[in-house]
Amino acid sequence: MQQIINFVIKNKTFLLFLFLFSIGLALTIQSHSYHRSKFINSANALSGGVYGTVNSIDKYFDLEQENEILAEENRRLREQLFNSLNSKSNTIIDTLISKENYRITTADVYKNSYSLTNNHLTINKGKNDSIKQDFGVITSKGIVGIINNTSKNYATVLSILSKKSRINAKLKHSNHIGSLTWNGKSPEFVQLIDVSKFAPVKVGDTIVTGGQSSIFPKGINIGSIESFETDISGDTYTIQVKLFNDMTNIGTIYILENRDRNEILKLQSSSNE
Repeated sequence: MQQIINFVIKNKTFLLFLFLFSIGLALTIQSHSYHRSKFINSANALSGGVYGTVNSIDKYFDLEQENEILAEENRRLREQLFNSLNSKSNTIIDTLISKENYRITTADVYKNSYSLTNNHLTINKGKNDSIKQDFGVITSKGIVGIINNTSKNYATVLSILSKKSRINAKLKHSNHIGSLTWNGKSPEFVQLIDVSKFAPVKVGDTIVTGGQSSIFPKGINIGSIESFETDISGDTYTIQVKLFNDMTNIGTIYILENRDRNEILKLQSSSNE
């Protein structure tokens, strides 16, 4: 207490000036509308800046939670989309025997290679999450690869940037199909081979999944046609496809489980006997 009294006595002149200045400033603001409006605007700007900064900080720390919410929402929407794309044409029958063919699980990429001959991704979902071999993997932009190995809590994905990868694909605006491969060169491009010479191939057109496998549903984006050329035989095209995905920057992915896969494979196996 004594220190406060000593401080007041020592600085009494300055404190008296500050007190009188505050009174004069308050009287000026109160008696002149122009000064009053300027003061209010300045106070609002200051408080708005402070609140904006605090809000930005709060949003930053909430980003992880928001990303999880968005990923879950995307998962539900994509599940609905794939199931509607693969539904039967008769809407009355759909209503009576509607069935969800695809289950979608979100996961995060822990490791991603893209400069090897056969590249893989490691994700944080595995057998405990009902993830199995040959499930398809995509992002919001397009396909990534196929699950090729699982442990309890993790799985590896055979990337489309692998010489072992071979995925059924087609031109978006026709039913001309081919096989999606990778020549081991650029992570930006893959190659669609064995496309009929009668296909209406144009630079800029979109390449999507062909739907002739039990892994990916029909119509998932892959990339756009960068260039094309006829093979030596002259009967087919080899198409250079620029990927929609940046395969060097993969974060959240979606895993596709075709619930009818075992039934399809069993039927195909019995047909080949």
